[in-house]
Amino acid sequence: MAEQKVKLHGSFSNFPVNSDDEELITFDVVVKIGSMALIRKEDNDIDYNIFSRLASGLKPGYILVSSGATEIGRIDYMKRNGGRELKGNLAAIKTAYSAQGQPILMEMYRQFINPKYSVRQVLVEHSHFNDERKVNHIRNLLFSAANQNAIPIVNYNDAVSDTENMHLELLDLKSKTANVVECVDNDETAAVIAQLVNAKMLVLLTSVDGIYADANDPSTLIEEVTGSTYEEVEAKIDEMMEYCNGASRQGANGAKAKLQYAKEPLKRGTTVIIAHARHKLSDILKGNVRRTILSIQ
Repeated sequence: MAEQKVKLHGSFSNFPVNSDDEELITFDVVVKIGSMALIRKEDNDIDYNIFSRLASGLKPGYILVSSGATEIGRIDYMKRNGGRELKGNLAAIKTAYSAQGQPILMEMYRQFINPKYSVRQVLVEHSHFNDERKVNHIRNLLFSAANQNAIPIVNYNDAVSDTENMHLELLDLKSKTANVVECVDNDETAAVIAQLVNAKMLVLLTSVDGIYADANDPSTLIEEVTGSTYEEVEAKIDEMMEYCNGASRQGANGAKAKLQYAKEPLKRGTTVIIAHARHKLSDILKGNVRRTILSIQ
């Protein structure tokens, strides 16, 4: 695949680069993985195989959007406190678990990513995507990472995010504009970042093979959704969304949200894949495993 050059937005001079790096390569893939895909349900522990398989397939030009800090923090807290969970205010508990889980999450990825690549944590909040100056800063940070042999790992900054203030800020933003990025779900965050860097592919990893016509029957997997125009693909997506109910965990928006968030990247030319996290990323991208792929031909 030939490298495409794109002009960087914003003030590129803020980031240290080589003298010939005024233009940077387009990102090949944005990958998102959900919390439950990183956990072994049978024994409520970290799935080290998933971390190893995913991390070993990452390279510069890829961005990983990873959930998991809060859930991993919860598991780690329980291990160190006789199996007990925190009790009390749910927002405060989420903050504590996220702060405990973030370093573990990054340690897991650093352990399995090729040691010749750098790893950079990028913690974001909704405010970063609703302010043009901050958007340019994030975009520049991601592009410069790719050109400095580094892999960005993005996550919502739950540890310092105040839920009540977030909702008030979002209400204020919605009163001023219709296009508000909420980042209440990392599927949305991944979709926004895919648009931000004009990614060729957006891969949403989950605990199932893709989108099923019947959620209880894996044989009904919808493997390909294509059309000659965005409107044609969008109509098929809207039909698919009628099949989607439920979510992998409380608070998640499930398959329906993945399809909704996929629309805008698709409109901008990004191919979207929904696949099981147990597969190698290379096999998912090549179509060697069952998956759902959304594209405009």
